[in-house]
Amino acid sequence: MARSSVITQPLSRRRLLKGGAALGIGSAAALGLRPAWADPWGQTNVYAKGVEEGPEVALAIRRESLEIDGQAARPYTINGESPGPMIRLKEGQDAVLRVTNLLDEPTSIHWHGLILPPDQDGVPGVSFAGIAPGETFTYRFPVRQNGTYWYHSHSGLQEQLGHAGPLIIDAAEREPFRYDREHVLLLTDWTFEDPMAVFRNLKTAEGYYNFQERTIGDFFADVREKGFAATAEMRGMWAKMRMSSRDIADVTGSTYTYLLNGHSPEENWTALFKAGERIRLRVINGSAMSYFDVRIPGLKMTVVAADGQPVQPVPVDEFRIGVAETYDVLVAPEDDTAYTIFAESMDRSGYARATLAPREGMAAEIPERRRIADRGMEAMGAHGMDHSSMSDSDMEGMDHSNMSGDDREGMDHSEMDHGGSMARESAKTRGNGMLAAGEAQPGSRYDQAGIGIDPNARRTLVYRDLKAFTPWPDRREPGRELELHLTGNMERYMWSFDGKTFSEVTGPIHFEKDERLRLILVNDTMMEHPIHLHGMWMELENGQGELIPRKHTLNIKPGERVSALITADAEGSWAFHCHLLYHMDAGMFRVVKVA
Repeated sequence: MARSSVITQPLSRRRLLKGGAALGIGSAAALGLRPAWADPWGQTNVYAKGVEEGPEVALAIRRESLEIDGQAARPYTINGESPGPMIRLKEGQDAVLRVTNLLDEPTSIHWHGLILPPDQDGVPGVSFAGIAPGETFTYRFPVRQNGTYWYHSHSGLQEQLGHAGPLIIDAAEREPFRYDREHVLLLTDWTFEDPMAVFRNLKTAEGYYNFQERTIGDFFADVREKGFAATAEMRGMWAKMRMSSRDIADVTGSTYTYLLNGHSPEENWTALFKAGERIRLRVINGSAMSYFDVRIPGLKMTVVAADGQPVQPVPVDEFRIGVAETYDVLVAPEDDTAYTIFAESMDRSGYARATLAPREGMAAEIPERRRIADRGMEAMGAHGMDHSSMSDSDMEGMDHSNMSGDDREGMDHSEMDHGGSMARESAKTRGNGMLAAGEAQPGSRYDQAGIGIDPNARRTLVYRDLKAFTPWPDRREPGRELELHLTGNMERYMWSFDGKTFSEVTGPIHFEKDERLRLILVNDTMMEHPIHLHGMWMELENGQGELIPRKHTLNIKPGERVSALITADAEGSWAFHCHLLYHMDAGMFRVVKVA
């Protein structure tokens, strides 16, 4: 289907509001007759890589020579663009998406966050065979939701080289918030290296891309702040574990160029607005490995959706977005000036940037960069252990990937103090000993944004803030709990669930059809993991009771214990994995079978 274009026609805000006021509304977007992005007054750059409008869309996958950040590159392209075009569907449609593989290798497209039949989910070896070179595969499914989502390859490491794009679904009925204009902001991380070379480098040395190691100056600064004994003890712990306290990200700005809508910071992609408009920004983290902290200095953002699902409005100055998450925010610039959209990588090794401005060619100041943070006791204290008394062999024993099945079964995880929080028995429980539905797990840190965020510097979104607009229809208490541990070996770069990589497991994780269960995830590693379940929503138990939010991807911090309620209403086999691409490829992947 041909890429759509939008023609700019002048229309003053006064005329717009006058016409809306006659109908008792504040803007034409509130009419509900057409999505705000389709209105003709200035919507020329909703997204930088074009639009493919449904319900029928044709996509062609190629490997082409393009320029990225001023250098020659060979990305994967979708309809000639990398990242790919925005696909626009509408709730209630029957989508028909024809994907032609013009590569010399198999490929696929997974529709991230969509609830659809399992054979349309796009995961080779799980839900279909993949798309062979020269073949066209037609995805057909009913569009049963609305919001901000994205699509990407689920074949090998293709996603790392641009095989991704935004997927926007317009609501069939009026949404609970109003806006005059929208822009899609797709964050990605690009490397000019072969992704397989990146993976080999990580296998060779877990800190291969970390050039922000501590210096002797950092040591003496810590001594001045904490004293020599405490500083020496902390450094000794990290040395025993053969890790650095600055292992914040496996792959960093030393090889990555951080892109926003395919543009580098120097290229300064511009999102236009008119002073006084309310603007919806659909922010998608489509990167392979990078978390971002997003802010617009000088503008308050109001979070109105998470992972495509509406949430009760939360005014913030900044939010952290994990890999594969999406957030929708509203901003309302009153002045005729430019604002910097600043997405700083969590490890502070670089940033993506765009400009929100009334005219092309404008730019605003780039905010001062923050220093990399050091991981502290919350990362290494996943089991409340006193590491100072451990020998080298004890430290290695912490790593579940080195344990046998008998070792793991012999450990009583329920007695461990995950994240140094209260013990399970002190939490609110039902008669069966389980937490009441919607209560936060002991060991969760939903009130913390994560490492490198100073809660006193600005108002930052935390998971505790997320509150659904309406309760999930299934109000049953969970009938059972399933606990999984996120495990890994940094030195050998092996990642797993319960100490077993995907190649070592003998079968799928079983969900009973239509059961209501609680999935408990315990992060026994010292890295963040964005965990994604295909085919079903996870209702994050963040303490909001009946209004806990629905998400397709959960960020689990080091040493943290979180839980989500799941209604297993999607019969079939579904992928379940960490969305850090190299973690998934290294073994942190399972299959969930609903039957």
